[in-house]
Amino acid sequence: MLRVLPWLLAVALTVYAAVDCIQTDEDRVRNLPKLVWVALILLFWVVGSIAWFIAGRPQGQRPRRGPSHRPPPPRGPDDDPDFLRNL
Repeated sequence: MLRVLPWLLAVALTVYAAVDCIQTDEDRVRNLPKLVWVALILLFWVVGSIAWFIAGRPQGQRPRRGPSHRPPPPRGPDDDPDFLRNL
């Protein structure tokens, strides 16, 4: 089992890095084009994956996926300053 564990970790790291790279927007990828990053990750398993996390992945917090112009959630009357002002 211990002989298989390093291979499983390498495959898991490669799959995670490849999926992360594919889901990242083209304009947020750093240093190289997105297609080159995917090729590096898949050709040079561990080294390519580590390079993606260090040099290619966008820095900072990633925005959440989904609609970008979501309407604000409904507020109760006690949270609405206009309603409270009219009391």
